[in-house]
Parts: sequence; structure tokens; C-alpha cells
Amino acid sequence: MTTPVIPVLREMRWWDIDPVLGLEKDLFPEDAWSRGMFWSELAHSRGPGATRRFVVAEEGERIVGYAGLASAGELADVQTIAVARDHWGTGLGATLLTELLRAATAFECAEVMLECRIDNIRAQKLYERFGFEAIGFRRGYYQPGNVDALVMRLTDPSTSVRGTEING
Repeated sequence: MTTPVIPVLREMRWWDIDPVLGLEKDLFPEDAWSRGMFWSELAHSRGPGATRRFVVAEEGERIVGYAGLASAGELADVQTIAVARDHWGTGLGATLLTELLRAATAFECAEVMLECRIDNIRAQKLYERFGFEAIGFRRGYYQPGNVDALVMRLTDPSTSVRGTEING
């Protein structure tokens, strides 16, 4: 019997874009991010002026999840969180979100915002467990499917990550 490999989080780098795009297209076929969108975000994720935090969850040589956060002043925005289908229900989404909230705290953000597909109940439940509250809608936000987004907000992200553990 083999011991299961626990995914390890690490900073996303440019060479991760192709495997991340594979997951992106599988999980979000109608509104997947483009290669250029990931390149643009990663361009702002390094150095003393970094305003982004993007991570991948790696299991052995395979990327099984990724997440990204953008910050501007006291406000952060969860840009994306994705977990491979065969890792749903393992807690990996919570691990990725915890890392993003730690980054928001490090960026000294007082609030974290996000948009979630109105039909993605699994993600909404995850965000609610971390203290996010629904504050509105963005009609037709996800294109080309014209799907509405639920806008959610978390005040004081540091309170949601105290005492949590992540691997990596």
C-alpha cells in the first residue's frame, strides 16, 4: 500500500502556466483565463512592489490546484481558486484560500472581496465557512455564458487565518 502524497503549496511561476491552463479549461470551460491573463498577474507577483500572490498546489509532479490574490491599498481581491476534480472534498480549496488570506494579511489589507458564480454552491459554502458574506450581484459577469456573480466580502482577513495550518 502506498502512502498518499499530500499536495504542497508553492509560488506559481511562469513554467506553471501550461499545466494551470489545462486545469482552467477543464474546470471553467466557458470563461477560462487566457495565458496572457496569467502572465499579467505573475508579472506583479514578485519583488518589493508585488501586489499579487499566486500559488499552485503540487502533488508529486502534478499541479492539482492553484489560487491567486490581487491587492490594492487596504483591499484584496480573490482572483481565482481552482482544485482538480479528483481532489474535490479533500480540503485543498480551504488550504488555498487560507494561503490567500495570509497573503492579504501580509499585504495589510483590511477587506477581501471576491466574485463567485451564482451556480457554484460548493465554492460559496467554502467562502462562508471563512466568514465571507454576500453583499451583492454582478449581472452577466461570467461571459460568454452570461452567468451572474455573487459578490462576497470578508472584513479583517487576519481573523480567518489565525491558528490554521497549511502544508508547504
